[in-house]
Amino acid sequence: MRNTVLIWAVAAVLCLPAGAEERIKAFCVDFNWGTQGFARPGMYAKAKAAEHVAWYKAMGVNTIQTFCVSCPGYAWYRSDVAPVQPGMEGDFLKEMAQLGHTSGMKVMGYFCIGANAHWNEQHPDLTHNLSGSISIPFTAAYLDYLGKVIPEALTKTGIDGFMIDWMYNASHFYPDKKYGWLDCEKQMYAELFGAPFPGEAAMDKARIDEFGRRAVDRCWERIRSAAKAAKPDAVIWLSCFDLQHPQIAGSRMLREVDWLMNEHPDAAKLDAARKDIGPHTRLIQCICGWGEQHDAGKFVRDARYADVGLYGFARPDETTTLPLEDASGNAKNIAVMRDFFRGK
Repeated sequence: MRNTVLIWAVAAVLCLPAGAEERIKAFCVDFNWGTQGFARPGMYAKAKAAEHVAWYKAMGVNTIQTFCVSCPGYAWYRSDVAPVQPGMEGDFLKEMAQLGHTSGMKVMGYFCIGANAHWNEQHPDLTHNLSGSISIPFTAAYLDYLGKVIPEALTKTGIDGFMIDWMYNASHFYPDKKYGWLDCEKQMYAELFGAPFPGEAAMDKARIDEFGRRAVDRCWERIRSAAKAAKPDAVIWLSCFDLQHPQIAGSRMLREVDWLMNEHPDAAKLDAARKDIGPHTRLIQCICGWGEQHDAGKFVRDARYADVGLYGFARPDETTTLPLEDASGNAKNIAVMRDFFRGK
């Protein structure tokens, strides 16, 4: 198996056209999650940048994905906009960028657009009460927050760009959950459609989908303009577990985003999205993070995806703040990725 992996690794390099960029090989030690839902504030605050960069370097990645603001809503740098991760040692993200660049790696941050526990706590009238889930309607107030925190993170830390995740408007997002229409969503409707909210009875699936699609388009425009104004060459990286969702498929975001990743284990979802991407968009497939549902070994041996970047993530151990080396599906996929990235 290892010889086969090496053959594909060499083939992927030899197939690169002149001037082509190196294949993306990325990983994330995922501070979003604890053992039950989102990590509590400060749970991984003892993480040391030098130890993490050393781990990524040993992994063989050329791209580190870590955090600007993780799902609990706290910043991993010395922010004046978002609350800072309580107990954080030093200036984690800035140090990660400095050390990662010294080692020849790109360093990417992260924003969870559809969920932010601190925002929910501070603005209960602007969110749905769905702990650990997509819960934030893309109101003007929330876009103003993103318009401040994104350029701040880019300019204060020196990162190369950032991932955006859960880029779905929360309004009636989950089919199995009961929703009411918030006043802020009715105001959003007036802003997005140029007409008053038509009443809950008129909001059938087609209108809900169009509402969500317009909300995503508006949010994307704010994210993109804020990032590119602060750092024109910033890489915006979309992670998406359902590229065919009505809010996403065929959107301008897919045409304009710099990197596009299919988080779902089924790479056919990535194939189906190829028709919607722009000419400069780089594609990535997630091959670690959903335990046994991902099969890193199978994907890295598949020559059809030799042009596609590779990514994985895993929740860390609370004590070491690094991924566990155990018998879990994620650990097995990490081992495959490490061998492949290092050409073994």
